[in-house]
Formats: sequence, C-alpha cells, structure tokens
Amino acid sequence: MRSPVLPLLLSFFLLQVLVSATHWEDYKYGRQDLEPLNKTSYCTWKCLLFTLQWPGGFCQSLNNKTECRIPQSISNWTIHGLWPVRAKHCCSCWPMFHSDVQELEAELNEQWPSFVKTKSSFHFWRDEWKKHGVCAGCVEGMNSPHRYFQICLKLRRRFNIYKILEDGGVVPSCKRLYKVEEVHSILTPHLGEKHEIQCVTDSKEREVWFQVKVPLAQNLTLGCHGDTEKDHGTGAGGASPEWIPSPGHPCPPQLPFYYFPINYKQPQQPCD
Repeated sequence: MRSPVLPLLLSFFLLQVLVSATHWEDYKYGRQDLEPLNKTSYCTWKCLLFTLQWPGGFCQSLNNKTECRIPQSISNWTIHGLWPVRAKHCCSCWPMFHSDVQELEAELNEQWPSFVKTKSSFHFWRDEWKKHGVCAGCVEGMNSPHRYFQICLKLRRRFNIYKILEDGGVVPSCKRLYKVEEVHSILTPHLGEKHEIQCVTDSKEREVWFQVKVPLAQNLTLGCHGDTEKDHGTGAGGASPEWIPSPGHPCPPQLPFYYFPINYKQPQQPCD
C-alpha cells in the first residue's frame, strides 16, 4: 500500500519552491509588499547625488599607476553612482545577480565601465548597488536592481556633460587651465546651481578635474528642497562633511584646474 506521506512531502516541497521563486521575482521586479514600511522607516533620505566621472581625470585618483585602464570605446563622461544622501537603515540582505542587469549590460558597459584593472564592471555595479542602490530601493521607481540601473542610464542620457561643456568652449586639454566659476556658469543651467565640481591633486601637485556631483530630489528633479546648506554643502566651490566621501575634493575656487584628455596608452599620465 502506497504511503500518504510521500505525496504530502512532495506537495510541501513544491510549495516551498513556488514561494521561493515568488520571493526572488519580487526582488527582481520590486518589493511592493515592503513599500509602506520602507517609506516610514527606511526612506529617510530626501536627496540623491548623481555622480559622473571623467576618465581622463579619474585615473589620477588611483595610487597605483598600473591600476587604471580605459577601454577604447570610452570617450565621454561615465557614471560613478547614484547615491542617497544621509540614508539610514539600508537593507544589506538585498542581493544582486548578473541576470538583474543582463538586458542593460551593453549600455552599462558603455556608460558605467570600471576603470580599475582588478575590478570587472559587474563587480563595480554590484558594489554600487550594495552600498547605495539598496538605500534607493524604497522609492518605487528604483525598487529593484534592474530599475535602479535603468534610472541611472536615463539620467546619464539626460546629462550629456561633455557636449554641454564643449558648446561652452570647455574642452579637454593638457595646456589650458579652467576656473571653477567659469565651468560652474556653463553647467548651472543644466545641472542646477548646487552641483559640485571635484578635483584630485596629481603627482605634480596639479589640480585635475575628475568628477561632478548633481543633487536630485527623490522624484529626480534638479536640486533638493529643505535645508540644502546642511544636507549638501555650499555648491560648486563648497564642501560639507555630509557629502558622500570620495577620493577627491571640491575644486578650489581660487586655483585653476586641468581638464585632461583621455590617454588610452597612459591613462594615469595623459599629458606626460
């Protein structure tokens, strides 16, 4: 006689598989069931920083001269990250898999590559998701890895910094120097007046432009409402401990800086 226990065990096992599959699909397409909790307890941040980096300057921020590589296909500003400011209680249990961004991978490789030889682009994306994306996930439009990176790519298309600068007469050069006030005035109509221009100091003690931080509200509009001085510093030339740490610093208003061209053969010594 057939035991009734086996069909029961099989049914229980199939139920668990179904629940598990549903759980991971929820993670992939957004955790709608956690939305009220996230908004009241976890979505405490008001502003995001959309951060773009210039390959010709980013490599100056790395200590090891052999670390940097710039793919031949890269000739524009690229994404560094989209960072909620002063976010708290971010969930560290929200995993990211390659399948989450597979549909976006071609564009991500173009707009969000890793310039560090020891880190693949996927590992760069995964690190950004674990550090910042999970904090942004309390907003419905970014409540999955796929949606978060999709939003980042849309923002990159929205802010074509290279063309904006080129139209304003600011182009990469090994000889020409620029001032914060000059660049700030060109970018402000497109990025808002609270954007920050960041530099690094290279081995020859030169100020080199490598990054721009663009403050956005939760709905991705430019700027942030509320106490922006406390949350975001004082604009292009200012500094604030509340900003996301980076290898660089605000470009000093009193010192001119270089906007180095990209050098694929010598990425960390583009003008030497």
